[in-house]
Amino acid sequence: MIDKKHDLFFDVVTPLGFRVYTTKTYWEYIISIKHPYIKGMKSDAVVTLENPDFIRQSRVDENVYLFYREIKYQAKNYHMCVVANKSKEFVITIYITDRIKEGVQIWEKLES
Repeated sequence: MIDKKHDLFFDVVTPLGFRVYTTKTYWEYIISIKHPYIKGMKSDAVVTLENPDFIRQSRVDENVYLFYREIKYQAKNYHMCVVANKSKEFVITIYITDRIKEGVQIWEKLES
């Protein structure tokens, strides 16, 4: 079992009103195995969850949400995508992309 209290890396509230967290152990797994290029991008991941440009719901799993925010990466415009499971309140993965996944767009940031 995960010791969330002692291994917590971040815990944020999304614009949809549910919490999402990840642990130091899982963050290390993401940056060492899944997507090493996001090492050092914790603040980008947190901001993407707290203040995304838009949120899509997965076509495959209604509990999975994809949070997108435009970022500069290697001097080009990309999107950071943080994929989270609503029912487990946990980050599944984080990656940078130039393509937006299919799915139902359920939230979009209002332009000010």
